Amino acid sequence: MTAAQQALGRGEATRLLTPLAELASQAGARILQCVAAGLEARAKPDASPVTAADEAAEAILSEGLARLLPAVPVIAEEAASRGRAPNPGSVFFLVDPIDGTRELIAGRSEYTVNVALIVDGLPVLGLVYAPALNALYAAADGRAVRARLAPGTRFEAAAAVPIRARARPERLIAAVSRSHPDQRSDAFLATLSVERRLVLGSSLKFARLAEGEADVYARLAPISEWDVAAGHALLAAAGGRVTAPDGGALAYGRPETGFRLEGVLAWGAPAES
Repeated sequence: MTAAQQALGRGEATRLLTPLAELASQAGARILQCVAAGLEARAKPDASPVTAADEAAEAILSEGLARLLPAVPVIAEEAASRGRAPNPGSVFFLVDPIDGTRELIAGRSEYTVNVALIVDGLPVLGLVYAPALNALYAAADGRAVRARLAPGTRFEAAAAVPIRARARPERLIAAVSRSHPDQRSDAFLATLSVERRLVLGSSLKFARLAEGEADVYARLAPISEWDVAAGHALLAAAGGRVTAPDGGALAYGRPETGFRLEGVLAWGAPAES
């Protein structure tokens, strides 16, 4: 076991929540500054959009994480898209500076800053921060919380409130993607008893499951690791479950796939017996 893994086993993940939340707050403030100045979207090689806000937020997060834990590699979306992803090793950070860039460009509030810490292929810590909603969702060491956090302000850990996924009801609320619908996911949801669909952008879908406002989220199409890891950590700590489409475990830190997952299936808490 490495020194980093031993430290995390002694509650390091919980201790990291406050400095990581404050990094996310700084990144959120920079995003809003970029929005106020006017955003111009550009297309990356994979045709997905990127803006100055994505790049500025990623710089804040990557530099801050390097100061906080200099020995831990950072896999960040925009750097990875330019072929600048280090070898992740067994302990690394996954960063999506803006999950939901399309929502940001459209003027919606449904975008998040995602930071996850991965140990041995599994997310042990996750932050999902929605700057436009002043909302932070975070998880570490089996505890999931929600807190009000205005961009650029300090995180008060004492003000965070625990959240839990709700027990699965007979009629489900399904969180579905606003900008990335796919036929396989629609077909899967058609096999369930879905009362209502909650259309959302970004990792807020995981947050809604974690706080008991939705029951299932299916993305049965390829998706990047940094889009999922923070929400995975959050929902697992809140009593939910996140798997591959076939029900198997998700594995993070695979540069050979371009840090891509085949899909994701997320559930709230099991039904009460």
